[in-house]
Order: sequence, then C-alpha cells, then structure tokens
Amino acid sequence: MSGSIRSLALCLALVAALAVPGLARAPLTIKLATQAPVNSTWHKALLDMGAAWTTGTSGRVKLIVYPGGTQGDEPSTIRMMRPGVDQLQANLLMVAGLSQIDDAFNVFGMPFFFQNDAEATDVQQKLTPILEQRLEAKGFHLLAWGSGGWVQLFSKKPLRTLDDVKQAKLYTSQGDDRMVEWYKNNGFHPVALSANDIPAQLKLTTGMIDTAPSPPYPALVLQIFRDAKYMLDVRVAPLVGALVMTNTAWNKIDAADQKVVLDAAKAFQTRILTDAPKQDAESVTTMKARGLQVTTLSPQAAAEFHTAAEKMVATMRGNMVPADVYDLAVQERNAFRKAHAK
Repeated sequence: MSGSIRSLALCLALVAALAVPGLARAPLTIKLATQAPVNSTWHKALLDMGAAWTTGTSGRVKLIVYPGGTQGDEPSTIRMMRPGVDQLQANLLMVAGLSQIDDAFNVFGMPFFFQNDAEATDVQQKLTPILEQRLEAKGFHLLAWGSGGWVQLFSKKPLRTLDDVKQAKLYTSQGDDRMVEWYKNNGFHPVALSANDIPAQLKLTTGMIDTAPSPPYPALVLQIFRDAKYMLDVRVAPLVGALVMTNTAWNKIDAADQKVVLDAAKAFQTRILTDAPKQDAESVTTMKARGLQVTTLSPQAAAEFHTAAEKMVATMRGNMVPADVYDLAVQERNAFRKAHAK
C-alpha cells in the first residue's frame, strides 16, 4: 500500500512539473556584455533590470552583466552570441555594433539627419517593427532601446560651417571601413582610430586628429574637452543603443516570465531615455565652467549646414542603409517636421 502511495505521489509530482512551465525548467542565466563603464548610469540600470528579472521570475531568469568592454569590443561580443558559441546571450549595443548585425541600424548614424530628440524618437518608434523583424531574422530579439545622448563635434579650433568640418582631421571608428570611405567620398578627412586613442591623440602635437565626435558625457569623463576646447552646437547623430537577446535564449523563457523580462527592459529603456538629455545638458554646463567654448550657428547658417549635409546623407541610401528603411525614415521625419512646424 505504502509503495502504491509513493508511486502515486511521484506521478502527481511529475504531472505538476509538466503542467507548470516554471517548474519544468532549470533556472536560466543570461550573460550580458556592454561597453558601458562600471558604475555608469547604464551599468546601474542594467543591474536593477537584472534584479527585477530575478525577483519577478522567482529566480527562474537571472542576469550577469559584464560592463566596461571586459568581454571585448562590440563585434567580438556579437560573435560570442552566435549559435554554437553561446558564450553570451544578451548585449547592450550601440549603432556601430547593431549595424554589424543588420545595415538597417545605420539609419541612426547618418550624420546631421536628425535635429532633436523629438523627431529622432518619433522616427525610431515608427521604424521599430521593421527593425524588430530584421533582428529576428538574424537570430536576435529586441528587448529595449537605449541612448548615450547626442554626438557633438569637439575640436581644437572653432568650426562654423560644413566646409570647416570637412577640413578637420576627424576621428572615425576603427573597423568601420564603409563609414571611412563615405566620409572620404564626401570630402572629409577621416582618421580611423580606437576610441581609447582619442584623448591621447588630441594631446599629441603630431596633429593626427583635431576633431572628435562624442556625446558630452564621455567628452567630460575622458577629458576630451581639455584639448578640444570648442564644441559645435550642431548635433551629429543620436547615440542610439539597443538591448538585444539571442532568440535561442529568449525561446527558453516561458511566456509569463517573458513578460517580466520585457517589463523590466522597458523600465530600463524609460530610465535611460529620460536620463540621457539631462546628462548631456549637465555635462555641457560643467565643461563650459572649465573652459569649453560652444559655437552656436545663426538660424541661416544652421539651415545652410543641414541643407548641404542632407545631400550627402542621401548617398547612403541603398548603400549603407537599405533603401526601404532610408525612405521610411525620411518620410516619417519630414512628416513629423511638417506636423510640428511653427
């Protein structure tokens, strides 16, 4: 009799485990890489998101964050996410890394295409369904968007026109050969370096570079403004980021827990998108107090600057940015501007 009871209890336990997905699977640990520095706003927000995952799923989904590029640069960490490698399951990537997965993300790196947060955010929202599909096809799931602020031009001498920018020895990201070629083909003088080399090269009298695109916060933290004492108040591009997970990992998470993961990721998104503009403004204020000089263009000069830049950016269509994505971005941006014209 006792043996029958034990057998019945075992069967009931097995049935219960099969009926409740969360009990049927072992805890899943997601390893996430990011270039964001230790204890930065992004790092802290990721840690809070991970804590929410653990609490909300009762420990079924856990997150380990590797900050500060400790797992390598973005191309390296993307390779670590590939099927068969699976050393990482998630990544917080900027446009340079996202474009390694799909060219469509280059739409956010087009120089001088967007002019403010409102239109950039509106276009991003309109493009999200298409970009989600393109990521899914490449084996990745979009969890949330992020932002590193706006890229500005910091230079050793004042820049006032697009021709001034073209004459500058402009830092560009090492390894992004197509962007370097685009700059060259449009009359710029790009110099490809590692981001870590920017402060040192600005200090040197060799003159390898004299202008560095950077959001204000990194320019402050890395002390770029000490040697590049001028900032052109024309936004180059939003530093868009995205939090992605491999489809393999995502599909291991039960539906109820997926909702918890997504809700926490959206909270991360809201926090980062809210903090980025404040961080930009505070950084500029701090740098100005320490000697940074901001060059502000007249409305006419700014209009001439953007008109000239628009013609150059159009050469990215079908080359660096898929034509359908580029066309939709232009359509939505222009519609937004028309709707909000004063």
